[in-house]
Amino acid sequence: MEVRPRLFGIAYRMLGSVAEAEDILQEVWLRWQKTDRSAVIDPSAFLARTTTRLAINVAQSARVRRETYVGPWLPEPIDTSADPAVGAERGEAVELAVLLLLEKLNPTERAAYVLREAFDYPYGEIADILQVSAVNTRQIVSRARKRLSAERREPVDSAEHRRLLEVFLAAARAGDVAALEELFAADVVSYTDGNGMRGAAKFPVVGHTRVAKFIVAFGPRFWPGAHLEWVEANGNPGILVSRDGTDVALLSIEALSEGIRTLMWVLNPAKLEAFARSRSPRE
Repeated sequence: MEVRPRLFGIAYRMLGSVAEAEDILQEVWLRWQKTDRSAVIDPSAFLARTTTRLAINVAQSARVRRETYVGPWLPEPIDTSADPAVGAERGEAVELAVLLLLEKLNPTERAAYVLREAFDYPYGEIADILQVSAVNTRQIVSRARKRLSAERREPVDSAEHRRLLEVFLAAARAGDVAALEELFAADVVSYTDGNGMRGAAKFPVVGHTRVAKFIVAFGPRFWPGAHLEWVEANGNPGILVSRDGTDVALLSIEALSEGIRTLMWVLNPAKLEAFARSRSPRE
């Protein structure tokens, strides 16, 4: 399908999961095969509508499943260098920190926001997809924007993002608490997504002093023998950590003018495998 990258982009932003987005596209493809295409005036609109509605259904059940997730849940990262389109006319709503914020919206709000802000769909078309009025659609998008803007801050550019990550790595590997504190925003948060695996923090760590001490405490067990590879994760520089040829962590950060605000450690093997799959361009 020529529209596959866009459909994947919609489903991925809706769910924050590569695997779930791929499952939805498979279902959309099966439904398309069974559809009387002579009755479909606009195939791309039909496919987008089907994808979005399926994603809303999956998002509703995903919320229940995530209640049983052990420790912080983070979106599955994706290599956007291998598939720079990932369905996006804009890079909006693909950064991990933004996907994490989108979790605070209900599935309908999230769909409306993604379709409008990431893909620039007209309000009338979004209304048709969501089966609500155009007026209601504008209200839903406006409400979603306000909820996100209340917590979202302006990120730095890619070069500064990478510089901050480089400085962090040097300070973390050196065990320099003072340097880390200086690097962090005052309200920095460290999330570790391990779904209960041994050694993964079960709760977010908050505050520049606590996060700095936390990073230094696990350093002697984490960094020795680790191989670090720069990757592009969700449009930003990230670090893939491997040991003996096996990926063990993916580190992403939210970088702001006042420093690093969010550390996101993906340790869950299933999510690391999904990231590895995403490094091969999609068909």
